[in-house]
This record gives sequence, structure tokens and C-alpha cells, in this order.
Amino acid sequence: MNEVFIDLRSDTVTRPTPAMRRAMAEAEVGDDVYGEDPTVNRLEQRAAEIMGKEAALFVPTGTMGNTIAVKLHTRHGQEVICEARSHVFNYELSMMAWFSGCVPRPIQGEGGILTWERIRDEIRPLAPHYAPTGLIELENTHNMAGGAVYPTAVVDEICDRAHELGLAVHLDGARIFNAAAFLGQPVDRLAAKVDTVMFCLSKGLGAPAGSMLCGRAEAIDQARLYRKRLGGGMRQVGVLAAAGLIALEEHPRLLSCDHANARFLAEGLAAIPGIRVSPAVTNIVIIDVSATGFTSSELSARFKQKGVLVNGINARQMRLLTHYDVDRAACERALKAIREAVTSDTCARRETAET
Repeated sequence: MNEVFIDLRSDTVTRPTPAMRRAMAEAEVGDDVYGEDPTVNRLEQRAAEIMGKEAALFVPTGTMGNTIAVKLHTRHGQEVICEARSHVFNYELSMMAWFSGCVPRPIQGEGGILTWERIRDEIRPLAPHYAPTGLIELENTHNMAGGAVYPTAVVDEICDRAHELGLAVHLDGARIFNAAAFLGQPVDRLAAKVDTVMFCLSKGLGAPAGSMLCGRAEAIDQARLYRKRLGGGMRQVGVLAAAGLIALEEHPRLLSCDHANARFLAEGLAAIPGIRVSPAVTNIVIIDVSATGFTSSELSARFKQKGVLVNGINARQMRLLTHYDVDRAACERALKAIREAVTSDTCARRETAET
């Protein structure tokens, strides 16, 4: 599929680079459940160093990383404060309830960004009638807010005030390297005050699989046991960790190009009749297609006929993500195809209605 289509469905669709494939083929491996895979051990050490944390754990998916983090910081019957459109609330099969026995306390953030002022009034202390707050969860960049980036000072204030109340903060940093590229700050600065941070190797960084959970050594030791309970105890997984090391060391510098391509797409899409574009901050472009007269599923099918893959979020919104497998020339072709699909079909539909 990727050989034929311009795939803008997600930055998870990237294919391993030739360097990754060579590293995977040549990886030194051992049994990671025994802690004997040297490539995994190097990846975990480097991830912790780069993120400024004591230790890190290699997990198969970001959802598993977030699930483990919620479990680390909470007890059954507590609430987890999160943004209303957050991934952990909407797209992780209610794992905070299923595995941790917690319920979300979703809060609508301005542009997807929570502030301490919004969080403060939603914190529940221990009392006879409601579930106490167990954890505050943030998402940077914010997926469904169009790749929105948290100002570092906002995260710092949330962490400082939360810690004063004895509450932990977990950062879903699936795309935190995109945030760092946008802000021009080192990634460890963005995560300096959070208790745990999860980031994905398999999104913009381009590895074929895997995410990292970073935090204090004691927490990561416990996280390793939760990973086993969730079925994430892998064996000679250095073949994946080898690609993850290249993604971690070499690919963050590529992300600014993805951001530029996203802005290019956003500007071109905004010029197409019937499409309204949310500001493109990093590598995510969200569009409202309701004024075209078509649903997102209808347009998705029409775009595919012209060689472009784009997913709908709901009946009126669609999401496009740039990544290193889609260069500027591909973005130009995608814009042309989308424009043709929207304008020609709209005209045809109008002519039919008038007849």
C-alpha cells in the first residue's frame, strides 16, 4: 500500500530506513525478560539519559506505557485528571479502568492545553462522597488538538502545584520530540518535572515498533512487573531495539521538516473551497470538511481513489500527519489530488441537485 499511496493517515506508517534494517539484522540479542538483551539495555539507558530520568523501560506500544504509568501512580477507586480529547481517555480502550480501577476526570483545555487554574478546581481530596484524585495526566504534543505544544512553564507550574499536594504527573509524550523541535528546547527540559514520561519510537521517529517509559529507578522496576502482567515481556527483542536506537539518536533532527510540510499542507488545504483548517503547530493537520457537502468517510474514499490516504476523526473532521516517508513533492501531489476530489465532486453534486 505504501508503495502506491501517499499515506497521511498517521506518522505510525513509516517504514524502517535502510540503516534501521541493517542494525536490526546485525543486532546483538539476548533474553530481555532476564535482562540479558544488550541492545535493549543500551536503548533503555540512552532513553533515560536523553529524557533526564533515572531509568527507562522498553514497551511494545504507547498505550502499554501509559497504562503502566497510570497503574504506578494510582490506587483502585481514584480519578485521573486528563484533557477531554486526550489519547489516554479516548483511544486506549478505557485501560485506566480495566487495569488500574480508575476513572477519568476529563477537563476541556484551551486548544488542548490544560493549565493549573483549570486543574485546581477539579482536584478531589479524600472524602465520603467522591473518588479522590490519584494522578494528573498531560499530553504533549496533543494529538487531537492538532499537535498543540505545552509551554514548558505551564507544565512546570502544574508539576510544582501537584507535587505540593502529593500528586504525581504523568506525561503522555508520544510526540514529545516534536514538541522539543517546535520549542527549540532539549527534550529533557520538557520532561524535567514530570514523574513519568512515555514517548513513542514508532511515530515521527520512524522505528517499526516500540515506546519508552521513563522515570525514577524504583518506579521503572515496578513498571517492568506490570509490563509482564500485560503480556509485554519480550525475548530477543534487540532486533527492534536496534531500530529504536537509530530512531532515538538520529531522527529527532528530521522532525522540523515534517513540521514545515504540515504548514505547507495546511496553507494549501485552506485554499480549497469548503475546507476549514485548524492551525498546524507541529506535524498534525486537522480539517473540517462539513462545508464541502461530504462526510469525512465519503471524502476518505474519494481521496483514496486519487492515491491519497487520509482518515476521518468523525463525520466532519479529518486528520493528516506528515512524516519522513512523505516529502514536499508528495505533499504537493496530495494537495492537487485532494483539491480535485473536493472541487470536481462538489460541482458534480451541485449539478445533479439542480437537475
